[in-house]
Amino acid sequence: MPTSAPTLAPGLPSNELVDRVHRASFDYFLDETHPPNGLVVDSAHPESPASIAAVGFGLTSLVVAAERGWVGRSEALESSLTAARFFRDAPQDGAADGAGYKGFFYHFLDTATGRRAWKSELSTIDTTFLVAGLLCVAEYFDGDAEGEAELRRAVRAVYERVEWDWARNGGETVTMGWTPEKGFLRYRWQGYDEALLLYALAAGSPTHPTPPSAFEAYTRTYRWKTIYGHDYLYAGPLFIHQFSHLWVDFREIPDAYMRGRGIDYHENSRRATLVQREYAARNPRGFKGYGAETWGVTASDGPGPRVATVGGKARRFWGYRARGVPFGPDDGTLAPWAAIASLPFAPDVVLASLSCLARLHDATAEPYGFENAYNPTFPDGDPVLGWVSPHRYALNQGPIVLAMENYRSGLVWQLMRRCQPLAEGLRRNGFAGGWLGT
Repeated sequence: MPTSAPTLAPGLPSNELVDRVHRASFDYFLDETHPPNGLVVDSAHPESPASIAAVGFGLTSLVVAAERGWVGRSEALESSLTAARFFRDAPQDGAADGAGYKGFFYHFLDTATGRRAWKSELSTIDTTFLVAGLLCVAEYFDGDAEGEAELRRAVRAVYERVEWDWARNGGETVTMGWTPEKGFLRYRWQGYDEALLLYALAAGSPTHPTPPSAFEAYTRTYRWKTIYGHDYLYAGPLFIHQFSHLWVDFREIPDAYMRGRGIDYHENSRRATLVQREYAARNPRGFKGYGAETWGVTASDGPGPRVATVGGKARRFWGYRARGVPFGPDDGTLAPWAAIASLPFAPDVVLASLSCLARLHDATAEPYGFENAYNPTFPDGDPVLGWVSPHRYALNQGPIVLAMENYRSGLVWQLMRRCQPLAEGLRRNGFAGGWLGT
C-alpha cells in the first residue's frame, strides 16, 4: 500500500490552504452518505436522490480519508463494505422501479430504498465511476482479515457482472445508456470525452470485455486543434480532461493516437488547462471576473435561464450546462472546483488560482469549501461574486479530493496501477510504456 509517494511538484509545498480545502471537500461525503446502504446523494439539496457516480467518488475519497487520518481505517472499511454489499445484492432485473440491468445501474437511485429515481437511464458512464471507486477500495483494503476479503469478493462480483459488450448494442462504440421504456439511448461515447476510463474498464473485463476495435473506433472521432499556440486533443469543458485521470495515471503511457502526436493524455490535460487560463486572461467575451488567476469553465450549475442587460448589452445566462472554451457555450460562469481539479497537470498555475480563490471567497465560511459555481457578470447577487450557486454536488467535491491527493501523494494513481483489470484494459486498448511496460 502506498504511503509516501512523491509529490508531482516538489518545489510547491503542501500548505495550510491546501489542507483546509482538501479536508472540507471530503466532508461532503462524510455528511451526505446514507449509512444503511452507502449511497451518496447527488447534491446537498434536501430532495436530491443518490447518484451512483457519487458513490464511486465517495468510496475513493474514503481511501484518501483513511490514509490521512480523517476517518479510521475500520470505519472506512465498514462504509466500503456497506456500499459493496448493496450493489452486489441490488436487483438486476431491468424493472422500471428496480436498481439495474445487465450489471449496470440506474444513474439516480432513491437514497432510502435504493430503487430507480427520476426515471433515470441505466448509465454506462456513471456505472464506470461507481466501479472505479469499488476497485479502488478493493486495492486499498488488501489484508487477510475476513472483512477485507469479503469486500474484494463483493467488488469482483459487481465488476464481473457488468455486460460492457451488450452496451454496444451491435455497434462499434459503447452507448450512453438504456431505459426499460425505450431501450438503448441513441447517443454513444465517441468524440473525446470522459469515457477513457469506461473503455479501459470495459476492455479489461474478465467476463464481458469489449474488443480493442471499440476503443479504436472511439479515437477515430477525436478532434486535434491548435489554440493559443497549444496543440492538443480538444474538448471544451474542463472536466472531460480530468475525470478519467482521477483514477488513472496517464503519464508516459500513450495509446496509438497519442504516440502519433508525440504526447500522452496527461500532457494533453496540462495543455487544456493552460488554454483555459489563457482564455480567461484574454477574456474575448468581456465577462466580469475573468483573469489569469480566475478561470475554470466546465459543466456546471448556472444562474439562468435568463436574458439580462449588462452594461447596455443583452446577455444570455443558462442553468446547468456543459460550458467550454474557447468556442463556448460560455455565459461568464466559473467553477472553482474545475480549476482545482487540474492541480496534478499544472500545479503552478492552479496553486496561484487557489490562492486567488481564497482571497475572493471565504473557503471556510460554508461547509465543503468553495462554492460550486459563481458568475460575477450576472447582475444580481454578491457585489464581487455575482450569482453564487446555492447547491453542492458530489461530482464537484469528489474531483477536488482525488486530484489534490494525486498531486500531494499519488495515492489513488498508485492503487489503481495495481488493479490488474484496469492495467489489462489499457494494454488491450494499445496503451504502453511507463508503469504499464511494453
